[in-house]
Amino acid sequence: MDIQQILTRLPQRYPFLLVDRIVDMVPGERIVGFKNVSINEPFFAGHFPGNPVMPGVLVVEAMVQVAAILVSFRPDIEGRLIHLANLERVRFRRTVRPGDQLIMSAVALRGKGRFGKAHVTATVEGMVVAEGIVTYGLVTVDAVTSANR
Repeated sequence: MDIQQILTRLPQRYPFLLVDRIVDMVPGERIVGFKNVSINEPFFAGHFPGNPVMPGVLVVEAMVQVAAILVSFRPDIEGRLIHLANLERVRFRRTVRPGDQLIMSAVALRGKGRFGKAHVTATVEGMVVAEGIVTYGLVTVDAVTSANR
């Protein structure tokens, strides 16, 4: 999937869209995508001056976005939004720096009804930088619109 196809699956936009391409996917099972991390990312201005490091929370967000793309292929997704419900056993192993290609993968653990889980991993040059388990929820678009009024 290229960026145009990704934009049809995720609501995030600049500066929070953290997936550049999907390179492998078996719908309902697993997915692999990447983010090319550039020194031009807005978060590097303050994290940290003279020692740029991608914030861990954004590494997690990138993994969750790839998982959300996988979930977006569920047959019951029509009229629903995917939201993060829980993170379990998230571990950070290494830092992510400008020039790195962050490879994110997600493997579906379960996904029926309103909730599901996936094991997510992020690597750089074959080395794990972060991993964990995400729980997602599905809410109807009407429920989100009503809650925001």
